[in-house]
Amino acid sequence: MKKILFILFLLPLSIFAQQDKAALEEEARQLVREGNELYNQLKFADTEVKYKKALEKNPEYEIANYNLGNALSQQNRNKEAVKQYELVAKTTKDKFTRASSMHNIGNAHYQDKDYQKAVESYKHSLRANPKDDETRYNLALAQEMLKNQQENEDKNIDNKDNKDDKDNKDDKKDKDKEKDKKDDKKDGDD
Repeated sequence: MKKILFILFLLPLSIFAQQDKAALEEEARQLVREGNELYNQLKFADTEVKYKKALEKNPEYEIANYNLGNALSQQNRNKEAVKQYELVAKTTKDKFTRASSMHNIGNAHYQDKDYQKAVESYKHSLRANPKDDETRYNLALAQEMLKNQQENEDKNIDNKDNKDDKDNKDDKKDKDKEKDKKDDKKDGDD
């Protein structure tokens, strides 16, 4: 009898919790819709606020997390955007959402001129969605930029080595001249 009363006592609480959760999820969806309208108006800071409020209502709301990444990216806050996209990529069950998140991570790294990470992100995106031509294009572009960056770094190292060699030769010439002057002075003293 006590078990039945206990279960009957908990049942309304459970129903209330489910209704409360549903209400929070609906509020989160409404906030995301409002954020989307602001995004279309290019009001990215206001958009960010709406998406964050949606996530307060439902922290696991995938669309709010993804869209927040977009809003942050539009404000050139790429490191923060990457965190949002990574969260979505790790938690989503949808391969196209994962691919899109990884694509956007690649874009953020590309904008930050971190071409190695951009290449890796685009490759992850293509593993999830091999038919994405835009990602394939971005991958090729990032690979080319990475190659140019590495070539420039190699040239800079070579130029630095050459400059160091020239500086060492100049130092040696200066020391030889000083030595010659000292030797000439010694010869004159005799």
